[in-house]
Amino acid sequence: MQAISGAPEQALAWIKAGHGAAIATVIETWGSAPRRVGAQMVVSSEGDMEGSVSGGCVEGAVVLEALEALEDGESKVLEYGVSDGDAFAVGLACGGTIRVLVEPVGAGGMALDMLENLVAARAARTPVAYEVTLNGSHRALVSQGHDARFRMDRSGLEEDGETFVAIHNPPLRLVVVGAVHIAQALVPMARIAGFDPFVIDPREAFGSAARFPDAEVINDWPDAALEEVGVDTRTALVLLTHDPKLDDPALHVGLRSGAFYIGALGSKRTHASRVERLVDAGFDQHTIARINGPVGLNIGAAGPAEIAVSILAQMIEALRLP
Repeated sequence: MQAISGAPEQALAWIKAGHGAAIATVIETWGSAPRRVGAQMVVSSEGDMEGSVSGGCVEGAVVLEALEALEDGESKVLEYGVSDGDAFAVGLACGGTIRVLVEPVGAGGMALDMLENLVAARAARTPVAYEVTLNGSHRALVSQGHDARFRMDRSGLEEDGETFVAIHNPPLRLVVVGAVHIAQALVPMARIAGFDPFVIDPREAFGSAARFPDAEVINDWPDAALEEVGVDTRTALVLLTHDPKLDDPALHVGLRSGAFYIGALGSKRTHASRVERLVDAGFDQHTIARINGPVGLNIGAAGPAEIAVSILAQMIEALRLP
């Protein structure tokens, strides 16, 4: 059975179990609101909840509103802020204000077949946007196209102030080639930051579930393993082996992919030799320049854990500040 990974998947699971479900989405924030626009929570007709729209401040109030929306069959827009008397009752006293769209699945909200299509797109790692007017007169799923918001995960209101677009990107992935000490530090850090980690190493003594309990480990040659995993625009590829027999095949796949980040461990001299081999293999300088080598931000890192921090920071920089 596929693991439930988000509000749409949980909503569909509850509906298949015979319950109702409503999805609450943060559509606008001001001040120090604790969750980003696009954050979601799902509420079942039994009062169960998964996810968060405020980090705990207003969840209780939103659950009650969601149950009412399920009973009435109507979407609603909620607003909580410190100037609102209700805000203190629910604990939002940190100076922030949020607006939340609550939609039942089914009558008066998102159609069940649209939710099923959204979940299917997410499972297939197909970027898709959910477009909805706040008065409920229009709902649609929109493909990626050339919309820059997909790159930045930038859900938000359109200029008309009445249409909200929720970006549903595939989960971020980190693929590490080389099951070394740095990888053992990097994998759990990346998972905490929201990446699904994969570790590739044909050497079973290095690449083992015992050494990497929080990652999917693949004991195969990197080029074959990467073709199996798939490298897309939501994938960061990090090479840590120092061994051209392992790094170079992975780079050939990565440089031909849409990976948003490629990093390779090694000194400047090692990287210069790597560049020469890639030129000989037919890659141009512009393509080769996609490689961050030596890998990681230059923060004076020493030791596996600090190097892992520098790599993760550089990955996030590439994702958020392209």
